[in-house]
Amino acid sequence: MTVVSVIISGGAGSRLWPLSRESHPKPLIPVSGGESLLQHAYRRALAIPGVADVVTVTNRDLLFVSDDAYRGTGVTPPRLTYVLEPQGRDTAAAVAAAVVAVESQHGADTVMCVFPADHMVGDVAGFVTAMQQAIELAGKGRLVTFGVKPTRPETGYGYIEASGTDVIRFVEKPDADTAASYLASGTFLWNSGMFCFTAATMVALLEAFAPDILDGCRKALEAARRVDGAAVTQFELDKQIFSAIRKDSIDFAVLEKAGNVSVVPCDIGWGDIGSWTAYGELLPQDADGNNVSGEVALVGTKNTIVSGSDRLVAAVGVEDMIIVDTADALLVASKDAAQDVKTLFNRLKSEGHETHLLHRTVHRPWGTYTVLEEGERFKIKRIEVKPGGRLSLQMHHHRSEHWVVVSGTARVVNGDKDMLLATNQSTYIPSGTMHRLENPGILRLVMIEVQTGDYLGEDDIVRVEDVYGRS
Repeated sequence: MTVVSVIISGGAGSRLWPLSRESHPKPLIPVSGGESLLQHAYRRALAIPGVADVVTVTNRDLLFVSDDAYRGTGVTPPRLTYVLEPQGRDTAAAVAAAVVAVESQHGADTVMCVFPADHMVGDVAGFVTAMQQAIELAGKGRLVTFGVKPTRPETGYGYIEASGTDVIRFVEKPDADTAASYLASGTFLWNSGMFCFTAATMVALLEAFAPDILDGCRKALEAARRVDGAAVTQFELDKQIFSAIRKDSIDFAVLEKAGNVSVVPCDIGWGDIGSWTAYGELLPQDADGNNVSGEVALVGTKNTIVSGSDRLVAAVGVEDMIIVDTADALLVASKDAAQDVKTLFNRLKSEGHETHLLHRTVHRPWGTYTVLEEGERFKIKRIEVKPGGRLSLQMHHHRSEHWVVVSGTARVVNGDKDMLLATNQSTYIPSGTMHRLENPGILRLVMIEVQTGDYLGEDDIVRVEDVYGRS
């Protein structure tokens, strides 16, 4: 029996703004031990005995930062597969895309262990035990979900009413009184959003309850751009076909309609890190109930979450608050309004405010850039290029650029010139000039870029050639 792990890594994590952005979403946020939620999910994926492949469903733009995250763990998988979405279409399409990809690679009898990238599991050994039980049930044609034993009357989770491994019913997020009655009954479990099934079982269920979603994913995979490496496969789903698939959750589309559903009750230290109150529980707590990270100074402050970054964050005489400081945005909210951070995020997005999309430091396949300062007609960036990293051959219509090498060696194409620049050397690139930057060395290349012009937006890029397949 072939077993694969499937990590669903999508969503902006809007309730965790400003730490989470669309281009650097919740799964990439560091948590305990300094590793990100995605890295923790990757380690769990490989902890399942006999896993032949780790399949990650994520946005096309997050491929390289996800791959860097996996490499950063130092753990080598037997195989990696990326199913790359041009845009999110909710979990039904994500699961269906994973199923058709796994079916094409490993066969219809493959058992798929599916879980989100943005959850935490404190007891990995318990997680593995639960997965092994689920794999056995899945091999018998069951669609298996995982029910977490509740520890509080939580209103932010869906519930499963169960008797042993038999599902009685699924219920949506309850109000406080209903959640309290569920907890008292002892027959309700939190719906964890984790699943286990064979590819054939899920295909049959999708054909019965969501044939349009399955058909769209099959066509998007058939038309996908496929890249095969020694131990890595990428399926870049067709943009036009996949983007036309209707949005629906796997719960609504399949789970709540299926008749062959089992549940594995488990107590594995599970948590859905879906808000600042949930994230705060992962941070160290002081004697006054404050959960803090970064350089923080507190006086007369109680039960407050404080997350700092590059500067001191101080609070005096506040209680039950959320304070999150990043390089370009500061959030101050009451704990009672933690869910409303999503409303704020959506407002920023609708107004086109850049902080919904990007951090000051932006990750790219070749490295990172950090905006140091910007004003009318100028922007200053610090650019780091990984050894072997290569930016696209590109030009800008509206801006000129000055490049100064701080450390390392840069290979620069500037119009018809191809040159090597060492530390303290520089070049000027007029607007309209084709250019490229590359790090040919074994150390990181650090540069300062000064942009000048009448428009300095990141969309003023015409890519002529790109080794990372970006348009």
